[in-house]
Formats: sequence, structure tokens, C-alpha cells
Amino acid sequence: MAEHESLEFGKADFVLLDNVSLEEFMANLKLRFEKGRIYSYIGEVVVSVNPYRAMNIYGRDTVEQYKGRELYERPPHLFAIADAAYKAMKRRNKDTCIVISGESGAGKTEASKYIMQYIAAITNPNQRAEVERVKNMLLKSNCVLEAFGNAKTNRNDNSSRFGKYMDINFDFKGDPIGGHINNYLLEKCVDVLLPQLLRGAPESLLRSLHIQKDPTAYNYIKVGGQIKSCINDGAEFKAVADAMKVIGFTGDEIQTVYKILATILLLGNLTFGVDGDVTLIESTKLVSVIRELLSTKEENVEKALLYRTVATGRDVIEKQHTAQEAGYGRDALAKAMYERLFCWIVGRINDVIEVKNYDARVHGKNTVIGVLDIYGFEIFQNNSFEQFCINYCNEKLQQLFIQLVLKQEQEEYQREGIPWKHIDYFNNQIIVDLVEQQHKGIFSVLDEACMNVGKVTDEVFLQGLNVKLAKHAHYTSRKLSPTDKSLEFDRDFRIRHYAGDVVYSVVGFIDKNKDTLFQDFKRLLYNSSNPVLKAMWPEGKLSITEVTKRPLTAATLFKNSMISLVENLACKEPYYVRCIKPNDVKSPLLFEQERCRHQVEYLGLLENVRVRRAGFAYRQTYPRFLQRYKMISEFTWPNHDLPSDRDAVKRLVQGCGFDHDVAFGKTKVFIRTPRTLFSLEEQRADMVQRIVLFLQKVWRGTLAKMRYRRMRAALVILRAYRRYKVRSYIREVNRRFKNVRSMKDYGRHVKWPTPPKVLRKFEEALRSIHNRWWAWTLIKGLSPEEALQVRAKVAGLEALKGQRSDLGLQRAWEGNYLVSVTRVPSTYNLELQRKDKFMRVLFSCNVRKINRFHKAEDRAVLITDRHLYKMDPLKQYKAMKSIPLYNVTGMSVSPGKDQLVVFHTKDSRDLVVCLQGMVPANENRIGELVGALLSHSKSEKRKLQVNVASPIQCSMNGRKCTIVVEPKINQSQPDFTKSRSGYILAVPGN
Repeated sequence: MAEHESLEFGKADFVLLDNVSLEEFMANLKLRFEKGRIYSYIGEVVVSVNPYRAMNIYGRDTVEQYKGRELYERPPHLFAIADAAYKAMKRRNKDTCIVISGESGAGKTEASKYIMQYIAAITNPNQRAEVERVKNMLLKSNCVLEAFGNAKTNRNDNSSRFGKYMDINFDFKGDPIGGHINNYLLEKCVDVLLPQLLRGAPESLLRSLHIQKDPTAYNYIKVGGQIKSCINDGAEFKAVADAMKVIGFTGDEIQTVYKILATILLLGNLTFGVDGDVTLIESTKLVSVIRELLSTKEENVEKALLYRTVATGRDVIEKQHTAQEAGYGRDALAKAMYERLFCWIVGRINDVIEVKNYDARVHGKNTVIGVLDIYGFEIFQNNSFEQFCINYCNEKLQQLFIQLVLKQEQEEYQREGIPWKHIDYFNNQIIVDLVEQQHKGIFSVLDEACMNVGKVTDEVFLQGLNVKLAKHAHYTSRKLSPTDKSLEFDRDFRIRHYAGDVVYSVVGFIDKNKDTLFQDFKRLLYNSSNPVLKAMWPEGKLSITEVTKRPLTAATLFKNSMISLVENLACKEPYYVRCIKPNDVKSPLLFEQERCRHQVEYLGLLENVRVRRAGFAYRQTYPRFLQRYKMISEFTWPNHDLPSDRDAVKRLVQGCGFDHDVAFGKTKVFIRTPRTLFSLEEQRADMVQRIVLFLQKVWRGTLAKMRYRRMRAALVILRAYRRYKVRSYIREVNRRFKNVRSMKDYGRHVKWPTPPKVLRKFEEALRSIHNRWWAWTLIKGLSPEEALQVRAKVAGLEALKGQRSDLGLQRAWEGNYLVSVTRVPSTYNLELQRKDKFMRVLFSCNVRKINRFHKAEDRAVLITDRHLYKMDPLKQYKAMKSIPLYNVTGMSVSPGKDQLVVFHTKDSRDLVVCLQGMVPANENRIGELVGALLSHSKSEKRKLQVNVASPIQCSMNGRKCTIVVEPKINQSQPDFTKSRSGYILAVPGN
């Protein structure tokens, strides 16, 4: 049963219909067509409905879906039947064939093309050059045969006018090594490639052939040339020309083909007139062109068209044609030339693709897949000799089809030990005998009529039929049924075929059966100087007086070819494709019920379903049945422990309650009704859903566990790697800093190794520890005074780093510059020390300050660990006023090189000074002052705010003011001046 198709698309296999009736069959066929499912099964037969549109179901992806699969595993498709035939050939070393049948326009040619393409796609996996060449030849030969054997008609853009059987030979590895083509009853029409030649050929070629592009200018193709088509004639013509070159046609051979086609076109435009008793060719210019194309003499062409040479004993006479006889001879010549051309092309292709130098003892057995693309049953308004032969062919094939299907069924039942019961079916052997039986059959009567001496007419042939077949149940005519007005007297006869009654007109039967081409035409073409054309007509070398054996008639030739074909097919394992044409207007949407019903009847599809359903509708091997349905039963899921698969299937079927509808063969289980199979499918679908959910749960759990294990493993690796990197880093640090104590700079020059990311903060801490150790190592040998100086420098650096350029860190900080630099007597220190009891002097220096009257004056400041003193240098540095240090809240300095300092106090009486009297003059003492006060404040755990700003905001006696530093070129010493907003400190510009 085909998978992946729900019942919304109908039943994929007609064998599974609930009721086998024509109505249900048609309803299912229509539903599948409307849902875009153009393929269905009848057991192992593919039913194909022409979609009349391009479908994306033949690509490489689709090929891979069907390659190596069993027939039921995928939805119905041509590829499935092609793969089944290929597997049977390769696995069982058995010759197989695929029979494609259906009426014109049903899609037979396209189906054979897709089957060939599929076989080419799945073979030669090792890309052997010779095999690829053979595959290419086979595909190209298909293209050429289509071009010369198919015609553009009102019913079909690519209507096959011949039956084609191609044998594809395979070596023991299953690769194609050659092939052979047989053709059957090429309908002698001349409208096949000619319109395509005119529309598609380049102008230069047409000029060389003396023909023009307009098809309506030629009588033979005037009607066909007006038919609209979706085929690109230019591209098609080029493709055919390229294919002929690939196959191996020489340039001269291809040119000869074009000349023959042009000759046929021009023959149709030849007209004949009468001048008294003489018949004349009215279009004499055409004779000259035809002579050139045929490479013969003009007088010979004219003579062959107007006269017939007759031998009476040893005498030879020339009999002139009437105008009517000349026209008939002209048409016979055109048709014969086209038929001979087609047969020659088939022969040339066979010469190229046939297997050569193949020795089975050396290369292994040579197996074959045959592909038969044959015309289907035809019932037209006017049915003639061609339709009679086609319908006889279908009778033969239908007989073979039913026999082989029944034989396959019976053999399978016997192999499996299932009782076989007789199946009633329509045996069309009686119709086959009606046509081909010796002495009594229609072909025999037709041949006898053709061999009669004297005037032989179609009416004489019909009279012979009426005499010999008067009592046959499947034959009648108006003479035998006088009241049947659907038949014309002396014209029509009716045969009751398996597909229905068909009325045939005997008009033309005699002429079409006889070889009516005069020997004069054969001699004309044989005597051509063109060697290719000459080789097509070997019988033209016979002398007119030479007695030859009567040639076989068309009916006998066709009967013999059909008998040979059926014998060939009977010895192969057959597969069938039945093609159906959904409508006559080539619409992809229209499904004409009556039109399709008629085809279903004459293709014998319902008969096929009944034969297949007569016993058991479905059968399958035990392992495959278990593989599909084992989840239904607890005894078989996930695997059974019973003695055999047969016992397991029995237990499964019994558990479902279907044992009354099932038979058990040796290797297969047989299910009688489709309802049982659908019930099994429903139970399977329900269980598959549960299994899928269970598998999803287990799989998701498995994925989660796998992810957890991977993450855990990654974490373990990561941790180990981290430990390794940490240890490596610590070892490296230890190696580099092992001997820092003995180094002169205590490891200051040592470069730190790059830490891993996880140790970056640790490295910062380690550097800090090292720096602290380094600093401690340096300062532990310092005196108390040196230690105080270092702390002051550190404090000044922390406060002013990056904000002032020169902090004076490189020099020694004296601190008390009034004593050490200006040589002020130290007695003033002793008096203040006794009075205020300070411990040490932090800083002292001469300054320029602003007094309370907003005037600038020279003063000195002395900062101890308790007070800030203002001193008058003019009065031997007598202390004028003191400010307790705890009252000083902060300091403000500018970012420039000036020596401006503002001491901010709690009572908003800020002290604004500019340090001066430095030796050397450019010495900067701001950093030292800030560092000394900050270091002292930290030691007393008091906060002192240091601001670096320009301008500086301050408060003078409770009034807010701004101090701005301005450089002036002519200024020799820093000095303060009053401004509107406060004060300006003018400093030297250079």
C-alpha cells in the first residue's frame, strides 16, 4: 500500500476500492486528477492521466525517493514501475518489459521518455565513459524517433504515428550497454516533421532546399501547419539536428534527410493537366527542383510521374497515366519516401546502439528491459485500415495482458499454497482469431482480394467478408443486418471488440494493403547519384522484366510483427502503464467523464481490477507486513519472540479480529477485502502517533543527557585548564620574582607575565602587594624625618597627580623655608612653641597676601601641627594672627605653574596667598605645601579637601569672590589686584 497519501486524495490503488464498479472507479480517478495525483495503481499496473501541464515530480530528488524502493513504499509514480522492472531484471537476472498504451494524446510518449530518463539516472554509479556514451545514445535516439515519427495534430502536439518497442541491454552489473528498436505500422502520413522543418530551420538551409517558411504554401501540410502549438519549433529542430550528430549521422546523411523532406513537400504541390489525350505536369519548374534534390535527371523524374512501364513477357511497354492516376502515383511516392526514410533512420540508430562484441562467457549474462510505446484503442468518426490494425494490436496485447495477469496470480497462489478458484473474464481470443485466422480471418480475406486478377475493389473485399463471417457473433455488416441504419451498404462493417463496437469503412483497405508504389519510382530513386538515397531503395536495381516474388501485404507484415511482438513480450516479466486522456482541449483542469469512461472501458482497467480482486485484494511478505504493522500488537512490538514471522503475523491478525478475512501462504499473508487493510492502516496510524511521541520524548531526553555530559566534560576540561593556567602563571611569577630581595631595585625592572583572564584581579592585587612590599622595603631604612617627607610627597601626588605639572617630587622638601632658606632666626619658633605647644613645623614660606582692606602686602606663613600663622617680615617675622588647623576645611590651588593657594576656613574668612621668595626663583612649592598639610590631616584622621580649579572661588570676610590668574608680559613678580568679581593674580608672562 502506497505510503504518504491520505484518503483525501482518493484510493492510491484501485484494487482497494470498497465496491468494484465503473462508477466508483471513475469517481476515484476524477478525485485523484483534481487533487493533482496523476498516477494510480491497479496492483502493479500504473494508471497515468495526462495532466496537460508541467509537474515538478521528475527531478533528481524524486529519482532518489524511488530508487531501490518497493512498489508500495512510495506514492504511485512512473519511477516506481521503472524501478520495479529494473530490480526484477538485476536481482533475478530476468528479462522484463514495460508496456505503455493509451490513445493519442494520453501521454504515452512522455511516459516512455520519463522511464528512459529514470533508468539512465539510476545506472552507472561509477560513471564509466562507455556506459555514459550508450545512455546518451539511447536518450538521443528517442529524441530523433519522436521528431520523425510523431506529428502535430488537433488532438496532440506530439502524436505518435508509429508503435515503438525498444530493448535496452544491460551487463551483469546492471549498466546499459546497448539496445535495439522495432517500429510497427508507421502510418504513411507526410505531415510529421515537415511543419517543424519549415518553422525551425534557418533561412539559409531553406533557400538551399528551394522551400519557404510558410507551411500553408504546401498542400500536404496546409491544415497541420495552421495548428497552434506550445512547442518551440526552432529549439526542437536544433535539438533534433544535434541529436542526429551525437548518434553518428554524417553531414551528408543529415543533408539527404532534409532533401527528402523538401522533395515530399514539393511533390504535394505538383499538379497534372490534360492536353487532348496527353497528361502533362502543369508546374514544370518544380520538376527541375525535385530533380536537383534527388540528384537524378529531370526527364527521368517527369517520365516516372507520367508513365508506368509494364513488362508483358519479353516485351516492355510504357503506359501513360491519366491525371487522376498520376496524382495517385505522386501521393504514393511521397508516402513511400517518408516511410522508407523513417525505416532507414531506425536502421541507422540500431547500427549505432546495438550491442557489439559481447561474449556472455566473458562478460556475463546480457539481460534486457523492453519499453513498448504503442498506440491505444482508437474509435473515430471514420475508421479505416490504420484504425483496424491498431485495434487488432490492442486486442492482441489485451489478450496477453489478461493471460499474464491471470498466470501471475495463479502461479503466486500455487507457490503460496492458497486454493485457486476460476475467474470469469472476457476472453478476446475469439476476436483475435476473427482477424488473423488462416483462410477465415479478415486479414486472409483482404489478402485474397488483393491477389485476385482483374479489377479488385473494396466492395469485393466486403462481399468476401460477408460470405466467410456471416455467422460470426462479433462481425456484422448492413447486408447481414439490413435494419441497422448505422451501417452503409457496400461500405461499412462492425466488429464487437472487447472495448466496444467499432464501425470500419472498407474504403482504401485494398490500396493500403497492397504495395502500390510503381517500380518506375523505385528505379528512379535507386539510380540517384546520392549514395544515401540510393541505399534506401535497393529493389530499384531489378530489371523490369525480372520476375520477383510477390511482396507481402501490409496486413500480413503487421500481423507477423504483432505475433512476433507478443511472443517477445510473453517471455519477459511484464509491467504496464495505462495512459488516459482527460479531455480533448488539452486543459489541465477539465475531466470529461464520458471521454475518460470510454478509455477506462477499452483499456480494460475495470477487468484488471476484477481479476486482481477475484481472490485477495492485498498480499505481502511476512517480514514486510510485520515491519509495517508490528506496532499494533503487544506480541510483535518491538520484536516478537515467536518461532517464525508467519506465527507472529497470525498472532497479530488474530488479535485484531481479522483472521476470518485473511489467508496465510508460505511466504505471504493474503487479505481478502480492502476494509480490513484500511482498518489495519487506521490502527497503525494511531499507534505511529503514540510511538512518535514516545520516541520524541526519549530522543529529547537523550539529547538533554548528551548535552549535559558534553557540558560537564567541557566544565571538567575548563577547570583543569584553568588550574593549569593558574599554576603556570604562579610558577612563572615565582620564577621571575624569586630573587627580588637581592636585586638593586628590588624587582622594579622585572616584567610581569600576562595573567589568564580568571587571574586578572588577582594579578592587580599581587601587583599592589608587591608595590607595597617594594615601598615598605625602601622606606623601612629611612629616618623619621625622611619618612615624614615621603608620606607628604605621596599625599601631594595623590591629590594633585595629573592636575598640576610640577609637584617638586624630585627635590628634597625642606618644609621650614623661613629658617633653612631665608635664614630667619629660629628664636621666633621657640617663643611660639612655648606659647602654643606645637610639636613641629609643617611648612613656612614668604607670601604675597590680600589683607582685609583688599590690599596686597608681603607676609609669611608658618604652618605647625596646630596652627597656621601669618607673620610680618618687616617686624622680624612677628606672628600677627593664627588660625587653628582644625578650622581649616580645605585648600584650593590653580592648575597652572603659579604659586596661588587659598586656605578655606569654617568662618568663611579664607586666606588668599601667593608663595614667593623661592630660591631658586622657579621652584614650585605648592605640591610640598599640599602634601605636608594632607599628610598631617591623615595622621590626625581629619579630612582636608583639596581643589584644583581656575578660577578659584573663595569667601573673604563672608563675601563670595573669584580669584583669576592672568599672565602678564611686563610683570616681574606675582601680585594681586582688585576686580569687579574678586581679585586678579598677575603673574609673569614668561
